[in-house]
Amino acid sequence: MENVKANVLLDAKGLACPMPIVKTKKAIKDLDAGQVIEVQATDKGSKADMEAWAKSSGHQYLGTVIEGDVLKHYLRKALNDEDTVEKKHPLTATNEELESKLNENIVVLDVRESAEYAFNHIPNAISIPLGELEDRLSELNKEDQIYVVCRTGSRSDLAAQKLAGNGFKDVFNVLPGMSNWSGDTTKLEN
Repeated sequence: MENVKANVLLDAKGLACPMPIVKTKKAIKDLDAGQVIEVQATDKGSKADMEAWAKSSGHQYLGTVIEGDVLKHYLRKALNDEDTVEKKHPLTATNEELESKLNENIVVLDVRESAEYAFNHIPNAISIPLGELEDRLSELNKEDQIYVVCRTGSRSDLAAQKLAGNGFKDVFNVLPGMSNWSGDTTKLEN
């Protein structure tokens, strides 16, 4: 494969979600329209995150090249700032609101990576990592009330937007997510 040329290189290696996206948002502001940024990350979930964030923010996701443990993501800055107003899913719920509804007929969708889910998740939550969501939409019922959770609310926001865009009507992004979850969890025992 030919070397892909970028105008700017951003090192996000060793950072977990949402930090690769946070750093990319900041760095892309300094680019001129049409320029390309290469974001190097080691977080396996960053591919789906970058692709979804680029789509929601108006920037162009060009692709990802994997070299060993490093994922090199390439994004092109949108041509004008009007296209880069980041969309947010309008329906949100707090951790406490979700916890109060766990005994009701709802679906908790955990979009973190499967390893994150395995070690600690809300009981009965369905695990569909963000990068697999598009291919697994048929596993969910469009009529269900769905609460989407991730570690910080970033991936879950992108997932909630994807669900809403595919006809799911009653979808909530849970904020701030598992990073501050104080309710019951199911954990992988050593």
